Amino acid sequence: MRISKRLMGGLISLGIAGLPALALATETPTVDSGNTAWMLTSTALVLFMTIPGLALFYAGMVRAKNVLSVMMQCFAITALMTLLWVVAGYSIAFTEGSMNDYMGGLSKMFLAGVTRDSISGSIPETVFMTFQMTFAIITPALIVGAFAERMKFSAMLWFMGLWLLAVYAPIAHWVWGGGWLGSMGVLDFAGGTVVHINAGIAGLVAALVLGKRKGYPTTAMPPHNLGYTLIGASMLWIGWFGFNAGSELAADGTAGMAMAVTQIAAAAAALAWMFAEWVSHGKPSVLGIASGAVAGLVAITPASGTAGPMGALVIGAVAGVGCFFGATKLKRALGFDDSLDAFGVHGIGGIIGAILTGVFADASLGGAGLAEGVTISAQVGKQFVGVAATLIYTAIVSFVLLKIVDYIVGLRVTEEQETEGLDLSLHDERGYIL
Repeated sequence: MRISKRLMGGLISLGIAGLPALALATETPTVDSGNTAWMLTSTALVLFMTIPGLALFYAGMVRAKNVLSVMMQCFAITALMTLLWVVAGYSIAFTEGSMNDYMGGLSKMFLAGVTRDSISGSIPETVFMTFQMTFAIITPALIVGAFAERMKFSAMLWFMGLWLLAVYAPIAHWVWGGGWLGSMGVLDFAGGTVVHINAGIAGLVAALVLGKRKGYPTTAMPPHNLGYTLIGASMLWIGWFGFNAGSELAADGTAGMAMAVTQIAAAAAALAWMFAEWVSHGKPSVLGIASGAVAGLVAITPASGTAGPMGALVIGAVAGVGCFFGATKLKRALGFDDSLDAFGVHGIGGIIGAILTGVFADASLGGAGLAEGVTISAQVGKQFVGVAATLIYTAIVSFVLLKIVDYIVGLRVTEEQETEGLDLSLHDERGYIL
């Protein structure tokens, strides 16, 4: 059956006219159910890292009279950061602002415009917002480890609330929200600078401003329940798959590799710390292998989207040894009281991971590959800029915030309260019935 030339021409014209509409339809963002399912799971895993994971990890390392205080701090931070993220944190981190290189705007305060139908990439924006919220929860909670057993609960709430809005949200914008570090090509897949260096430096500043615990370092202050610590470390390890593989925001090959390298780095660091301690102190310890695993998880975080398996092994091994010496030799040499080694593990591990990300992202070393025309040395230079900027900004602003809070409510508990323990003196409760 023949089709006339006129009819054929009409059909072709109709098809051409319809192409723009077809292209627009193709470009319309849609929700991918597989990606959304993975991100719902990842969000739950990252929240699980703080409560109960980090809460137990820290609670086991303090003395029995302070076990509830660190659990309470982690739990209260979870609630407070949730509300502050909704009010302004999400908007500051992930919208465009008039000073977009440095911070976002306030167009999504109180989650304005975040609806059931709004989409971020291929997932609902509500899921993206909540996933990022869990990062905003765990980062300040990590700082607790540096000043454990001596900060007022009221001061902790004030400091953490201000810190989220003045430090965490802007730096998240620098790296992930369209700010200057991301634009210059700094690699931080899941939070080496945004989370770990940020929390580690803030923790170090807090430890220095508050001063040492009463009796430190002459009085022995051993962990009261290493069972709690090991359980907490195990929960952190499991939850970290959501932290790193979830940062791909999709269920794809990059997420799969992120999961693989996370496991490899954690195992390498756990054994590296264990053997370093064994050689140095004569015996391997439960606290050591648990801390080593966390150090490896910290260090692989910025590289988890770009490193290959062998790169992960090297990053983990270097972090395990480096963080061991940071949490033991360096702390003793400099004399600061980082109670639970927040700086020793997260600060030092984050720096090691951030720098080595620039090395092991290269395709010749098994990585995903650097940007076109970028050499390893050039990328490492960018990583140094990211590390230095985070160190300087976080240290200065954290110091100022601590001084403001100290002026308003006072930072430190009294000697009598510290001696009695924060469980009873601040919360009127006991972790154990004797």
